[in-house]
This record gives sequence, C-alpha cells and structure tokens, in this order.
Amino acid sequence: MNSRALSLVLSLSLVAAVGCGGPKKEEAAKADPTPVATVGTETPPPLPADLQDVAGLTKPSPSSDTSRPAGAASEAATETTSGAVVASGELVSAVRSELAVRMPGRVGQVYVDEGDKVRKGQRLLTLETQYLALDLKRADADVARARASAADAERDFKRKQELFAKESVAKAAYDRSEAAFQSAQAAVLSAQATRDLSRQHLADAVLVSPITGVIAEKRTDVGERLGDASVAFVVVQTSPIKLRFRLPERYLANLHNGQAVRATVDPYPGETFQGRVTQVGGVVDPTTRTVAVETELANRDGRLSPGLFARVEIDVKQQGASLP
Repeated sequence: MNSRALSLVLSLSLVAAVGCGGPKKEEAAKADPTPVATVGTETPPPLPADLQDVAGLTKPSPSSDTSRPAGAASEAATETTSGAVVASGELVSAVRSELAVRMPGRVGQVYVDEGDKVRKGQRLLTLETQYLALDLKRADADVARARASAADAERDFKRKQELFAKESVAKAAYDRSEAAFQSAQAAVLSAQATRDLSRQHLADAVLVSPITGVIAEKRTDVGERLGDASVAFVVVQTSPIKLRFRLPERYLANLHNGQAVRATVDPYPGETFQGRVTQVGGVVDPTTRTVAVETELANRDGRLSPGLFARVEIDVKQQGASLP
C-alpha cells in the first residue's frame, strides 16, 4: 500500500471515532448538570457574613432612619401632665480658685488634704519661716535703734531751741540740731517700713483659703519648693453652688430670673433642693436647638458637690398653642 492510500485510511478512521464520541458526551452532560469551570471566567466564592457589612453588600435595616438630618436636635427635656418641665443638669462651682503662695519658699507644713472642706481664711499650708523670723527680729532691733537716736536728737534740738531763744547759741548750731532731729525721725519711719515688710513676708508664708469650699486638687507637699507661680491647691466654692441645664428653644419666652427650680440628686433620694433661676442664655444652640439655664442653690450644709448630675423640674408653661 502506498503512502497516499495509508493517509486516506487514517483520515476515515479519525472521522468515525469523532462521530461515535459526540452523542455520549452530550448524554453525560445532561446526566451531570455541574457546570465546568472555564479558564479566565471562574466565579469567586461568596464573602463571609461578617465581612459583607464592611464591603457594603448588606442592605440597610428597615428600622434605620436615614431621613433625619445630621444636625437635628434631640429633646432636652420632657413635660409632665402638671405643666412642669423636667430636664437633666449638672452642678458646677460658682468659683474655682487656683491658690499660689505670694512668695517663693520651701513648704514647711500642710494642714489639709484633697477632698477636705475648708472655710474662708483657714490655713492651708505654711512655708519654712526660720529666716523670715530672723529678718523680723533684725527689723525690730533697727526700729528700736532708730527711735533711740530720734529721741536723743529731739532732746538736743529742744536744748538748742532754748539757747537760741536766749541768743546763747549760733544760728548754724541750731540749724544743724534741727536737721539731725528731722533725719532721725525719717530713720525711724524707714526702720518701721522695713519691719512692716518683714512682718508681711512672714504673713505671706501662710497660704489661706479665700473662699469656703472643698479642696479639689492638692499639688504640693512638705519639703517641696514653690515658686511665685506655683499652684499649691485648687479650691472650689460649694455654697452657693450652681446648677446648669438646657431647655428646648420653645420655652425661651417663658424663662426669667427668679423662677423657682426644684432639683433632686441620686446621693439623696427623695430629697428636693430648692433654687432660683439666675441666668437665662440669650443664644440658642443651632445644633441642639436648646437654650442654657443657670440656677443657684444655697447648699449651706455643703452636701451638694460639683460634678453631680441632677434631675431638674421647673414650672414653665408655653404660651399659645399646646405643646406637640
């Protein structure tokens, strides 16, 4: 058989093999419906449920409110059936003093601790005063010396006056005696001023509280050196104490100074503290649509502390239409 005949036989055999295998592959595809992956078009596996929120694939919850603008204000107070408005407020100190010594020095004694209640004029600390006491003793001695010299000069001047009246002493000697007496008097005044300054330094070595309140911070201790601007204590006033809260803008026309306010705090359940409105803010917060109100409570017993949250009740009735 020649080569041309052999090639023809092989071609006929290949055609027969392809025709026999086609129907079998179609039947196998119908029996097994699993898709066959194609290179370049493979579908990636789905993301885990906890990652779908990050990828932004989950739909927003029906309960979420997306129609409310970002700057909308929430209600700052509620109205009771009796017409009173209830809000939440915070107690703040009317005065907050950062106390520093008037002169530099080393702390000798500390009489109070953080959290202690103090009275106006009560001693808080004392600087070391050994050198100040010595300065005062020297100043006292200088005053005594100056007074003795002034007394001697005064006696001499009086004698010269008597002699000058009798024309028994020259005018120049009389003038010198008068000048010496005046100089001695000036020396007394100078010594007294130096002594008073030493006394003031000794008094300034004691730091006292300017108000009645509570020690909020203690920033020094015995042995520490304090400079001119070193703050040793922070004292906050507790009597009277302020109560600040906010009310919706619709109540602004019905707020005024002197209005009665009732407040309750968690540390004293069932007890009501009475106060009066002392200030009403004239500017409405554009974000919360509320106005600031400030109240003053007597707090004579000092039980209310700055920083406490309070439930405020104030009788405010809106004029005109009823509240929504």
